[in-house]
Amino acid sequence: MLRILVIIGSLVAVLAAAACGSSATSSQTSTSPTPQIQLSASPVSGASYNPSIVPSNFTDQITNKYWPLKPGNSWVYDGTKDGVPQHVVVQVQNTTRTIAGVRCVVVTDTVTLNSSLEEKTIDWYAQDKQGNVWYFGEDSKDYKNGVVISTAGTWETGVDGALPGIIAQSNPQTGTPTYRQEYRPGVAEDMARVISINATQTVPAGKFHNVLALLDTDPLNPAKVEHKYFAPGVGPVFVKRVGSAHSEVIRLVKYSVH
Repeated sequence: MLRILVIIGSLVAVLAAAACGSSATSSQTSTSPTPQIQLSASPVSGASYNPSIVPSNFTDQITNKYWPLKPGNSWVYDGTKDGVPQHVVVQVQNTTRTIAGVRCVVVTDTVTLNSSLEEKTIDWYAQDKQGNVWYFGEDSKDYKNGVVISTAGTWETGVDGALPGIIAQSNPQTGTPTYRQEYRPGVAEDMARVISINATQTVPAGKFHNVLALLDTDPLNPAKVEHKYFAPGVGPVFVKRVGSAHSEVIRLVKYSVH
């Protein structure tokens, strides 16, 4: 999922500097199974997690105010990871991918450390009729000296028991239960909880109000805890990793959202 943010994932919220593309949207069909998933309420934590999906309930036109994923939209971030300069570029592509019968928007997330390619991820999102942005999977590659050294974290709805989660809720509220952002057992199990819907964040890209603040956790790595902030009409603006031996901070530098 968006690594910063990512935004994004698989809460959801969830979240990809360029102008809006003018080429026609193309569609690729996944070779994965296409189960009929009966959409219910927001996916919550617990062993019984089993959302189902009806493709007709979804669209690739993502208008959620906390992460508007329109082709051509982009976000650029700078920060540090364990004290090393980090640069992140997220872009919404003018292509789609069909997963479990749902046509998803394609978002790329490129991370460099000290100007060296560290990670490249392709994420897939779709929005339901209620306005929630669902995270359907990611193709993740870690690099060292220009060579792929790991694809850990890769998952796709319908493959190996993987199920979608929500990366950006349509109407987030404090006090609601923790919910799943992504789910492939033993591989991708990120979860989120709303801690504020009226935060203020100042980053190089500007000062933002009424910001959604999330607390992200990972049951597979309990030491990994992240605070993520989403500004209305913009998307992810600030991410900070806390509570572990590793440190990471990413701030929005510039963005193009239309």
